[in-house]
Amino acid sequence: MANKFFKFKQFTVFHDKCAMKVGTDGVLLGAWTNIDNCQSILDVGTGSGLIALMAAQRNNFAKITAIEIDTDAAVQARENVENSPFKDRITIFSTSFQDFASSYAEKFDLIVSNPPFFANSLPSADLKRTDARHTGSLTLNELFELSKRLLNNTGVLSLIYPFSERENIISVAEKEKLYLSRETVVYPTVSSSSKRILLEFSVNKPENIFINQLVIETNRHIYSPEFGELTKDFYLYL
Repeated sequence: MANKFFKFKQFTVFHDKCAMKVGTDGVLLGAWTNIDNCQSILDVGTGSGLIALMAAQRNNFAKITAIEIDTDAAVQARENVENSPFKDRITIFSTSFQDFASSYAEKFDLIVSNPPFFANSLPSADLKRTDARHTGSLTLNELFELSKRLLNNTGVLSLIYPFSERENIISVAEKEKLYLSRETVVYPTVSSSSKRILLEFSVNKPENIFINQLVIETNRHIYSPEFGELTKDFYLYL
């Protein structure tokens, strides 16, 4: 039976009411994203509030806005924020990215998103799960178009996606004049093919693109030193 909460060194994230449980993708993105010197952060599709809370733990000054289209998940995210040490710096909105972007005037230093995947897979009978994992409610083009609108003139967009979508993502980003500045190819094990890719796009074109790889497990249930180093500030046991 799966746990109904996810323990970190400074707080606990509950997800009883959420469409999707806390997973490795969110932890990877929350730990990998560069938040140095960020004063304003937007988390798109916050779910249980995981990435917003991780950002608050990593950055002591940033004001964080988190949006979630699923009302039950947004309620859970608010509860998690209220029970954390960071409740004065995180605001949760229950809204779509489209509606938020049309009404919000401020710009952000960073937008981070663990967005809907699997546009070509069959929809789930569970509508909440479908909204959480399919691109029907937010297309890739919309994600980049709206992010470009809300980023300031030095802003950055940080994402995790299936590796198979890499070329398509970069193509969409280029159309919106967002430039690849950093990428990490993620492998579940040393012998498996890549499943995920972490991508950072900048409003300003970088002189160099930082590229590396990350293996999660060296053996079953044995995390690699690199994964351990990346996530050590969050897991109670690693």
